[in-house]
Amino acid sequence: MYHFLLTSRYLTSRIIPLLAIAAVALCVALVIVVVSVMTGFLDMIRDSGRTLMGDVMISYPVNGIPWYDDLIEEVEAMPEVVAAAPMVETIGVLRMPYPRGAVKEPKMVQIWGVDPERFAKVTTFADTLMWPEVPEVARYQVSHDQAYGPIIETFDRAQRIAILRASDWTNTEGMSDSQVADMGSALTLPEWYEHMRHLMLNKGRALPDILRDDQRLEMQKVIAMEQAGDLPVDLDVTTEGLTMTRDGRPGIVAGIHVSDANYRDSNGNYQIGGNGHWWLPRYEGALTTIPVDASGGTLEPETELMPFVNEFSSGVFAVDEIRVMIPLDVAQRMMHLDAAEIVDELDPMKVVGEEPARATMILVRGQDDVDPLTLRELVRAAYQRFADGILEDRPGSVRPPIEGINPSLRILTWEEQNAAFIGPVEKERELMRTLFSIVYVVCAALVLAIFWAIVHEKTRDIGILRSIGASRPGIVWIFLLYGLVVGIIGSILGFGLGWLITVNVNGIHDLLAQPPDWLAWTLTAVTGIMVLWTVIKLFSGRILPVMLGIMISGILGLLTALVFILDAQGGVVIWDPAVYYFSEVPNTIDLPSAIITMIGAVIFSLIGAAIPAARAADIDPVKALRYE
Repeated sequence: MYHFLLTSRYLTSRIIPLLAIAAVALCVALVIVVVSVMTGFLDMIRDSGRTLMGDVMISYPVNGIPWYDDLIEEVEAMPEVVAAAPMVETIGVLRMPYPRGAVKEPKMVQIWGVDPERFAKVTTFADTLMWPEVPEVARYQVSHDQAYGPIIETFDRAQRIAILRASDWTNTEGMSDSQVADMGSALTLPEWYEHMRHLMLNKGRALPDILRDDQRLEMQKVIAMEQAGDLPVDLDVTTEGLTMTRDGRPGIVAGIHVSDANYRDSNGNYQIGGNGHWWLPRYEGALTTIPVDASGGTLEPETELMPFVNEFSSGVFAVDEIRVMIPLDVAQRMMHLDAAEIVDELDPMKVVGEEPARATMILVRGQDDVDPLTLRELVRAAYQRFADGILEDRPGSVRPPIEGINPSLRILTWEEQNAAFIGPVEKERELMRTLFSIVYVVCAALVLAIFWAIVHEKTRDIGILRSIGASRPGIVWIFLLYGLVVGIIGSILGFGLGWLITVNVNGIHDLLAQPPDWLAWTLTAVTGIMVLWTVIKLFSGRILPVMLGIMISGILGLLTALVFILDAQGGVVIWDPAVYYFSEVPNTIDLPSAIITMIGAVIFSLIGAAIPAARAADIDPVKALRYE
């Protein structure tokens, strides 16, 4: 019984045990925060796979899988499957709508041709659309695009040449009409509107003289509506994004970082460059890709001019900066994977067969309670039934690729498909766990040093205990129990601190990104109070409170200066999505790792307490009683 009584007394009668508890708590909190963020990062990568691509993929790059509608029907017939969707994946070049002389160079992109309705059933595509409506900052520009656009579309070649020659924004001196016309063909609707507005405001009657009577009348109506503030904004970007069409034309849904004009501010919110001028759905983009024939040779490049109908934000920077989505039929046509007739080589007028449309990938989403590996095997069996059925029902038709015969055909889970990316992240997490295990040694060393000091301080108490009959194992047990209690309390406090930091890590990041004024002035006031307290203690004749006051005042002063510096510089973004892929810091506690960390801290606290405990047990009671 005396073991527990003395342990309780030692813990409550001195400040030094609190230092040991604080050391254990800080070590535990450090490991929990780091491992939780790394585990959360890995989990976000895994979860994003399902939201972006489903659970299982059937892929056959370049040539594609024929009769894919039959395959999807076979797959969706299984009760374990929610939906399946075809896709054509390739790379291409996207000409962005930036003005000449700025950032006009093309951009390499990853093209996904999808069936929007089917794709939305397999993924969370609808939830990733960035703009549910025209953003407020771009409404002015969009209203003018829609008002002046119909007038601009009626301009003939001569009028377009005249506008460009009259505008100060273009240098047409020495250029032929054909060259000026070629220049105008590269201009977007908003750019034509800017030229028109420039002529109206700065060139007097230059523009009216160029217009026909009917165009001039329409222009006057639009100007009157503009002056009255009645220009409407009639653009349903949500519907257009979900259908990937605008006015019957196929459209592009681009990743939010495909446009160089989009950027995240220090609060993590997306802003549009040029005060909304460069909102991408105002423009059109020219998408170019190079199809490949059945033998692997390249064909003539295919280019499609399409409007941007919306943008998407998957939360994965590596995806959002390079991927664009277009309708499946457009991608098939551009890659020559659409349906076609097979003609006789000797008689081109004779049709001998049908070349079915193809998809380079089939995305499959399973029920929530179905393991991806189990689903993969079910899909593999469904694909074999599909291939056998095609060979049986259409013996003379194009054969689908066969697994084992065609090595490029792969049926994989999302995680297996992206193992080259996920594998290194898993290894990084384990490396971090291993490196931060050194903290356990630090924890043990701190407990050892503190307990060694406690044993030194309690030498006389130990001598009294030995003299009244306490055994050596009993003395060891006192300090081991002492270390156990310190380890348990420290681990619990460390878990609480680690949980508090982890769940609020995004708030802490935002605080650093844009420090509020109240924080700076609060720290200033607290620092001032601490300095005043230190000055008062100078007259007490004691050194310790003065020294503590100087140290605390110095730390608070540095924090205050840091907050003011961050505020003056507009904050600091530590979690850069361009580096860490995701737009937010993972903030979920890795509970299994946290429990292992707490157990490890308790064990190493006992190890740290063991050596001082053994030293205490070896103290000679006679010498201890004479110890001063």
